[in-house]
Amino acid sequence: MSEKEKNEISENEEENLEQNELESVKSELEDITDRYKRILAEFENHKKRSQKERESLYNSILSDIVEGMLPILDNLENAAKVQTKDEEYKKGVELVLKQFQDMLKTKGVVEIPAIGETFDPQLHEAVSSIQDAEKGEKEIVQEYRKGYKIGTRVIRHSMVVVAN
Repeated sequence: MSEKEKNEISENEEENLEQNELESVKSELEDITDRYKRILAEFENHKKRSQKERESLYNSILSDIVEGMLPILDNLENAAKVQTKDEEYKKGVELVLKQFQDMLKTKGVVEIPAIGETFDPQLHEAVSSIQDAEKGEKEIVQEYRKGYKIGTRVIRHSMVVVAN
């Protein structure tokens, strides 16, 4: 075998080795890229899941606190309805009531509509029913106690009287 043939064989072997090495590096790069993409996707899912858990925990804690304060709100509403000779006293009670209601609104707490609405067991608690031909079926005609919710979460169901 001549020197020229040996050099050609040697060059071919070198090319094959370089090509094999290049393919190996490409394969390793693809594996690393795939792992990176998977880890990044897993991290994004973890962030979203953590955010949802924090929001859920916040709403749960807020619901518990607000639920304990609702009897106070009920009493303020009743105090504002009472007739009194002292108008300044009445204005003071109404002011405190409005501040309380405004604070609840800023936290996302809303009243559950009742009178004139159709009874919904997920929002309302029926304590009585009456027969009234003028009212629609399952129409709420009276509200004993207001209900409240935050978003879709019910804090306290409305206590209502339902017709028909």
